[in-house]
Amino acid sequence: MQAILAIPVLALAATTAFAQAPDANQARDMAATCANCHGTNGVSRGGTDSLAGRSKDDTASKMRAFKAGTRPGTVMPQLAKGFTDAQIDAMAGWFAAQPAK
Repeated sequence: MQAILAIPVLALAATTAFAQAPDANQARDMAATCANCHGTNGVSRGGTDSLAGRSKDDTASKMRAFKAGTRPGTVMPQLAKGFTDAQIDAMAGWFAAQPAK
């Protein structure tokens, strides 16, 4: 009887793990929300800093400072609070991989 129950449990575990696997485009999709101020693909046209080509650690640490309220900003403190640390890392990595122009 234990063997019969093991198969559905393993199938459920595999399905759950697959459902939680990150989408390859998820970081790009989240980073797209930054385009209004920081430009398409993080290349600013002025007024705000470009994020493209910046180090992942620099961008992530600044986002975390906005999130914690230790870095002043206009809208960034509110926006940063909407992202988890994992999402911040993913977006920062995505921006770091973009060519700076």
